[in-house]
Amino acid sequence: MTITKSATVFAAAMFIASPAIGHHSDAGVDTEAVVGFEGTVKEFAWRNPHVYVVVETDQSGEPVEWELQMGSVNGLGRRGWSRDTLSPGDEVTVRAHPAVGGRAYGILESVEKDCGLSLAATVAAPDVTPAVTSLAGKWLTDRLSVLDFPAGSFDAFFRAQLSLTEKGAAAQAAFDALSADNPEATCVGRPTPSALVSTGLYLMEIDLTQQETIIVFRSEWFNEVRTIYMDGRGHPAPSERFTTGHSIGRWDGDTLVVDTANFTDHRSPYQIGVPSGGQKHVVERYRLTEEGIHIALEFVLEDPEYLKRPMTHSRQLIHSPHIEMFLSACDPETTSRFLAN
Repeated sequence: MTITKSATVFAAAMFIASPAIGHHSDAGVDTEAVVGFEGTVKEFAWRNPHVYVVVETDQSGEPVEWELQMGSVNGLGRRGWSRDTLSPGDEVTVRAHPAVGGRAYGILESVEKDCGLSLAATVAAPDVTPAVTSLAGKWLTDRLSVLDFPAGSFDAFFRAQLSLTEKGAAAQAAFDALSADNPEATCVGRPTPSALVSTGLYLMEIDLTQQETIIVFRSEWFNEVRTIYMDGRGHPAPSERFTTGHSIGRWDGDTLVVDTANFTDHRSPYQIGVPSGGQKHVVERYRLTEEGIHIALEFVLEDPEYLKRPMTHSRQLIHSPHIEMFLSACDPETTSRFLAN
């Protein structure tokens, strides 16, 4: 197979379609190998949690359809992509990390299109980020505050940070990320602190319009919506459990403290096969910095059933009012395409 040199590279795909930021992790994919081939687009599925492109190519004289996983609608949309960027019949050249075992599936690294289409690599930030006087608004991670973020992003972050009990390690070893045991195969998202870790790519909005009684957190990450109760109530009985947990909040001076417990059991909330259970507990602290454009965020994650010790992480969020929020529901058919049938 050859790769033409005359086509225009879509630089956006190099960043957004990388396995380092995929929901489904790099399980079952050889991230050290890259295949390149020319072919014809058969399908371009513009849906969350992942966009897919199916490309038919000739392989040893036989037509083969490659199913290629890309990034989310959210991230690709911010880089200039749309549901019309690719269409059936387009002639393209692709480079991808292939699935192990010879399956015609991969994670897209780049795509070239002969028409010369060029896309923006990122969304331009305004010259001056407007300062705010409260936590209200849209926020993304300031990447300068997480320069030591482990290579491989979401998966590697939790692998590096979590210290597992014997039960946690055994459950991780038994997990098959390419099977229906993976909660994302049925559009089950990953609760706190996953949305916080994902703020490098997915916007988080803090709504303070009813802050005397509730504060609402919204995230592009699986369209998560959390209600933080500010009326002084405690957590309900342990038997009452919720997908996103039960969150109560209070102000400690100028710092918002959010305490979340009563999570339902989840098979892989950290994308690496380590479960969480009824003992999971997350405490978050949010403080607006003096210049009014950053939030200092810290969270502590505990789950003694699966984690030997608490995990603590801190980062800065930057005020991002110029970025459009994409709230696109997970498509049940698309989300299961990564499964090894």
